[in-house]
Amino acid sequence: MLRLAHISDVHLGPLPDVSYRELASKRVIGYVNWHRSRRRILTQGTVGAIVEAIRAEKPDHLAVTGDLVNLALDSELELARLWLETLGRPEDVSVVPGNHDAYVPGAFDKACRLWAPWMRGDGYDGPVGRLTFPYLRVRGQVALIGVSTARATAPFMANGFFREEQATRLARLLDEAGRKKLFRVIMIHHPPVRAAVQQHKRLFGIANFHRTVLAHGAELVLHGHSHDPTLYWIGERKKPIPVVGVAATGQGPGGRHPAAQYNLVEISGEPGAWHIGLSRHGLTDTLGAVSEIETLDLGSPRRAPAPFENAAS
Repeated sequence: MLRLAHISDVHLGPLPDVSYRELASKRVIGYVNWHRSRRRILTQGTVGAIVEAIRAEKPDHLAVTGDLVNLALDSELELARLWLETLGRPEDVSVVPGNHDAYVPGAFDKACRLWAPWMRGDGYDGPVGRLTFPYLRVRGQVALIGVSTARATAPFMANGFFREEQATRLARLLDEAGRKKLFRVIMIHHPPVRAAVQQHKRLFGIANFHRTVLAHGAELVLHGHSHDPTLYWIGERKKPIPVVGVAATGQGPGGRHPAAQYNLVEISGEPGAWHIGLSRHGLTDTLGAVSEIETLDLGSPRRAPAPFENAAS
């Protein structure tokens, strides 16, 4: 059995000092948004409580599905690297970038350079960049596949992109892991589900994603971005693929989204008879206490009713 913890949308704070030059871009919108609302509900104390609760569980691996920072300032990206070093060894923590990590042109490349050890596939020691996604890591009987949907967008937009080129590379990795009879987990920031978020935050390329996973196979998808603990299924009801979201790691109590949570996924069984147990753990009060919120058996969609998606819909 492998126990996989999952967090997303850390939004490490507080914001460092920002120069006028750095604000002469889309960043000015995020800066205003932070000071109007996010600074009150996205807190470092919340992140610390979630991380400590995860450490107490001693999972085998940790998946972080993006948005480690807010405005992708150079100092934020550096701070995020230091924070990643506190989470554990790079081989025990897998990261994919989110839209805030690629907030302005050039930020994505900087994040890739700084966070490369946590976003690099097994056996690869070269530089990390757009063309190295998706990457593949194998832990026991589990294949962890990291997809990037992060790209700088126009002001007031937070879309993600999954293009044909990455779909082709993902297909190869899914086939490779499938031949080895591994349990395949795809990590992605934007939810590959229609209507999961508002239009200005949606993923372009959902149909590409669905066609790829339905043709080549996958057992589980983990995502962030929505700041909500969600469960969807894509594909046919006879053999659906669960798509699991999580509340933002930096979300304090009192916002319009649930307070911070993490997912704990327990993967057991064997090819053709995998079992997936999902438990959600999160803040239950303003004192930072983290407790189990719910437990779901993802072995059968009938046990956890949720909307179904279909590549043709």
